[in-house]
Amino acid sequence: MKTIKFLSTLAITGFLLTSCSDDDDAPEPVNEEETITTMTVTLVPQGGGTTVTLVSRDLDGDGPDAPDIDVSGSLAENTVYDGGIVLLNETETPAENVNEEIEGEAAEHQFFFVVGGALNASTEYGDDESDYVSEETGENFTTTNPVGIVFTLTTTDASSGTLAVTLRHEPKKPNDGTLADAGGETDITQTFSLTIE
Repeated sequence: MKTIKFLSTLAITGFLLTSCSDDDDAPEPVNEEETITTMTVTLVPQGGGTTVTLVSRDLDGDGPDAPDIDVSGSLAENTVYDGGIVLLNETETPAENVNEEIEGEAAEHQFFFVVGGALNASTEYGDDESDYVSEETGENFTTTNPVGIVFTLTTTDASSGTLAVTLRHEPKKPNDGTLADAGGETDITQTFSLTIE
């Protein structure tokens, strides 16, 4: 009887020791969200004309101060603009260019453009994932889902309204081009008031 108790105790102890053994696997690295303080959208008219810049700067992040918004001027009627977006983290010195991280994780990011009010304008993506090099593999992505660091904005008649620019992290891809379908988390969003003259 003592032998059975001893063997039972030994078996239970062995089971507990193996189930509590050290796990040599390192935990998955945490991919921290990008800190983005500043968004600059540059609109360069094809064929010449005045470049328009849209800037949102929010140095206190979620703090009490609203972002500083600056729109350098009006857009021209019936014009195609080549658009480009630069995102910075200006809490660091020198400022960190967040675009590098977005490009290296292009499959996990997408900008969305929403024209609002009566603004007579439309947007179209000018880049896709295959334009960028994966930070994991060191090679170009093979997928062609849009990213939106580069885009075109086309104006028609004189009008006023808004352009909202939103960067989503880990949206569903492919998606129908809307925030509702894409899901994911918003890294930064800003709405600019624009006038077409």
